[in-house]
Amino acid sequence: MSIDRRQFLKIAGISALGAGTAAANLIWKNSLEAIQAAPAEEGLTAKKWAMVIDMRKLKTEEDYKKITDACHSIHNVPDFGNPKDEVKWIWTDTYEHAFPGQENEYLPEAIKEKPFPLLCNHCENPPCVRVCPTQATFKRQDGIVMQDEHRCIGCRFCMAACPFGARSFNYRDPRPFIKEKNPEYPTRTKGVVEKCTFCTERLVKGLMPACAEKSNGAIAFGDLKDPNSEVRKLLSANYTIRRKQELGTQPSVFYIIGGSEK
Repeated sequence: MSIDRRQFLKIAGISALGAGTAAANLIWKNSLEAIQAAPAEEGLTAKKWAMVIDMRKLKTEEDYKKITDACHSIHNVPDFGNPKDEVKWIWTDTYEHAFPGQENEYLPEAIKEKPFPLLCNHCENPPCVRVCPTQATFKRQDGIVMQDEHRCIGCRFCMAACPFGARSFNYRDPRPFIKEKNPEYPTRTKGVVEKCTFCTERLVKGLMPACAEKSNGAIAFGDLKDPNSEVRKLLSANYTIRRKQELGTQPSVFYIIGGSEK
């Protein structure tokens, strides 16, 4: 059966469109697999990553500065110098603000005044993932909640959904405000959201998260599903709390509060 030129072009166009759609779906599938790909042989793996912060071991301002500086310098977090434009992956706040509803009038003064390091909680039920319209934020099989700045459209739905204030938006181009760029980690652009990623780029190299490495033993990181991991041993031996547990997000960051240590 013969076909004229118009029919030929129509069939060719439909075929090209179908091939393009299939290719796009394949690229997206492969990109997700690459992001969640198995690390090299020396990489660290877990069924469920979790963190335990032992507040008894954080005693000086320098203790907090080390972990914040390590995180922000490695990940090219900008310093805008004002709270309006602030971008943060790890920061500190008081017990009252970190754990609202869990304070009482008899709380030791040392606890009331102590700064608590805060970061993304990598929740088991992350509300940020549910509201993202482009899948720019998603949860990996090992529990880490990721942020793909290339897919982020800047709608900030994830920021509104996060009950912990763990996400920051780049209202301005952040690159001129990075003190010393780390060439091994990508910088971001204006109009995207960013946050802590539990240092996935370090885990694949067999390294612990930067904050844990610089914490002098105050921050433990490991597999929550492994009864022999350091985090499980700490959780079994100490009473711990998590932020806003009543919301049901099930944070993966636990805190050993301690007593009135100074």
